[in-house]
Amino acid sequence: MLVKVLGSAVMGIDAYIVTIEVNVDVGIRYHLVGLPDNAVKESKERIYAGLKNQGWKWPGKMITINMAPADIRKEGSAYDLPIALGLLAASQQAVFPFLSDIMAMGELSLDGSLKPVKGALSMTIEAKNAGVKKVILPMANALEASIVEEVEVYGFTEINEVVSFLQGNPVPALQFNRDKIFDPEEVLDSFDFADVKGQENIKRALEIAAAGGHNVILIGPPGAGKTMLAKRMPSILPRLTLDEALETTKVHSVSGMLSEKQSLISQRPFRSPHHSISDVALVGGGSNPQPGEISLAHNGVLFLDELPEFKRGVLEVLRQPIEEGEVTISRAKSTVKYPSNFVLVASMNPCPCGYHNHPERECVCDGGMVHRYLNKISGPLLDRMDLHVEVTPVSFEEIHSKRKGEKSVEIRKRVERARQIQLKRFSHGIAVQHANAEMTTRQIRQYCALSTSSAELLRNAMDSLDLSARAYDRILKVARTIADLEESENIQTPHIAEAIQYRSLDKEGWMNK
Repeated sequence: MLVKVLGSAVMGIDAYIVTIEVNVDVGIRYHLVGLPDNAVKESKERIYAGLKNQGWKWPGKMITINMAPADIRKEGSAYDLPIALGLLAASQQAVFPFLSDIMAMGELSLDGSLKPVKGALSMTIEAKNAGVKKVILPMANALEASIVEEVEVYGFTEINEVVSFLQGNPVPALQFNRDKIFDPEEVLDSFDFADVKGQENIKRALEIAAAGGHNVILIGPPGAGKTMLAKRMPSILPRLTLDEALETTKVHSVSGMLSEKQSLISQRPFRSPHHSISDVALVGGGSNPQPGEISLAHNGVLFLDELPEFKRGVLEVLRQPIEEGEVTISRAKSTVKYPSNFVLVASMNPCPCGYHNHPERECVCDGGMVHRYLNKISGPLLDRMDLHVEVTPVSFEEIHSKRKGEKSVEIRKRVERARQIQLKRFSHGIAVQHANAEMTTRQIRQYCALSTSSAELLRNAMDSLDLSARAYDRILKVARTIADLEESENIQTPHIAEAIQYRSLDKEGWMNK
């Protein structure tokens, strides 16, 4: 008897439908075809023990299982459940009237219980696109999948519960409460700029970075507050839209990083990998490609602390994702793409000892040491940092002061107003753009026109700081953001002057101070 069960496979952060065809006939052999990997091939042993321990029999006949489309490799243990259901139906141990209309995925334990799988949200979205109305998943995955509208999601803890449901015993589908879990007025976390003493110029720079989606590098001595400031960056970024939250959750879902109680990521992610990270762990990849840290930071902040300590090769692979907002991983038989649209915040000491240009402590590094230290960061990567900000130590008076700084929620209101201006500006384009940092060269010419005095100021800065053409574009983008924060239609000379100030820590300018 031939039975078909719908499953799903994930490629990148998207999924596609896989049809599991199970045929039980006369004979005693077992065939599994359709380019399964080792984890799929090992499903026989898991399913055999799981069914037996739940009171079912293994069909002692010729079993042929085909996973279509047969030309795409199937990976992982999530096919255990659809194969097991197909075996029960094809061997006529159980009758499932509507099995072909339901998508089922889940890993089977030896005792018949269901274990969570990766990519449940992407699978459910694909089920919706394919017109499948019901999805069966392990209970640990059901909550994240229930965010998808127009699909009934059912969560179970063991295979006998699934069998009972398919035989006609009703079970309520999980309901996702968007108002409760995804609240646009959600209270910010404990990292608030109100707790930061002093550093008003750094807060201003981070506000500009948040408003325009700009990358920023913080340069200063140890203990000046670089990490503390960076951790508060997500608190002033615009609140996630539902579409952004879904896309961010999909990345974490295919990485297997969502907890059983977490259905939707409603706050912008903050990722801070250690400087010993490999290039594969940072950008993604592996024999079975998985998203890296830059994709886990999608729609949020990627913080690289002690930037010169990262391997140079690791930093160089960041250049293309920073420009394009996605990373492409190519293998012999497939190519996957992961989104990587993040705000990069990096920090570094000005020299190996950390006290170059310190107002009070003496630097023990000679010029050659400082030069070699800064040269660990390539010019092209430094050019991609829109704002270079010098972080100076906070005085005792500021630390001891009881005066509270401006709250993150107030800064975020200004950032969101500036983003609304930008969304309106780019709304007529074909591609979806959210911030000034994403402007093309043509858009820079269109939206960043300068007066004669502003152009002369910028030309002098280019000559004196020996800046590249890319740095020229960055200055104009930052100036456009500063103008948007002031709700100014045109870029004024003070906007250009402030934007130039954030390039003053370029390599040559910094070393010659």
